[in-house]
Amino acid sequence: MTEKNTDSIRSRAIDAYDEARDSVAGAGRRANEGIDEAPLIAIAAGLAAGALLAAILPRTKSETRLLRPTADRLTGTAKAAAAAAKEAGTSRLAELGLTREKGAATLRSIFDGAGDAARTSANAAISAARDHE
Repeated sequence: MTEKNTDSIRSRAIDAYDEARDSVAGAGRRANEGIDEAPLIAIAAGLAAGALLAAILPRTKSETRLLRPTADRLTGTAKAAAAAAKEAGTSRLAELGLTREKGAATLRSIFDGAGDAARTSANAAISAARDHE
């Protein structure tokens, strides 16, 4: 192999490396931008991917034996966190005067108003069509 061929191969390898590095960096930037724009979607996608992998891959006896204490502890922690969040949210809503009954009444009012607006609009359209004939 001549020195010229070696330099050409080396140059192409460097170019390929640079392109790959730029491509990976661009993918990383796009991923970060996506996470910044929709962090909850990114979390949900990660959880879904993890759940899919967990469902696909069989659990071994060793994993079950070793992970059971951690899984039990995590389950207890998650239940406690959910209960605390529910209690705090319910308490804050009560402080704001937002009860289930007031929420239902507000929704009924919105639906009644929307229905009334739709009927009024329909009657106006019918009246205008009749007047136009």
